[in-house]
Amino acid sequence: MPIVFILARDWPLRVLLRAELRERGIQAIGMQTAAEAGTRIASGDLPSVVVLEASQRIEPGLESLARRVPFVIVASGADDDAWPAAATRVLHRPVRIAEVVAAVLDVLHGRPA
Repeated sequence: MPIVFILARDWPLRVLLRAELRERGIQAIGMQTAAEAGTRIASGDLPSVVVLEASQRIEPGLESLARRVPFVIVASGADDDAWPAAATRVLHRPVRIAEVVAAVLDVLHGRPA
């Protein structure tokens, strides 16, 4: 079963996306900080995809993860340049949960952006 980390301070985004992905048989894990992601990885949970809310900056630990795992970024502005190494997909707010789910599914199934 694929694992998706949802790294967002925006709890409605985290909770709603987690519920939608779980309905599709994906193990979705919501968290607020990169430290939480590090703890999960240290315990053996390596994500297939990371959904990152744009307010979360790419911290050193996430940079190394971004080299191995695709990221779906939910961004507030139109600046794609802020996420060059990490972004497999960049979605701009306002965005619907269904759009984020579709992006995650596309990444999991290897479909191009």
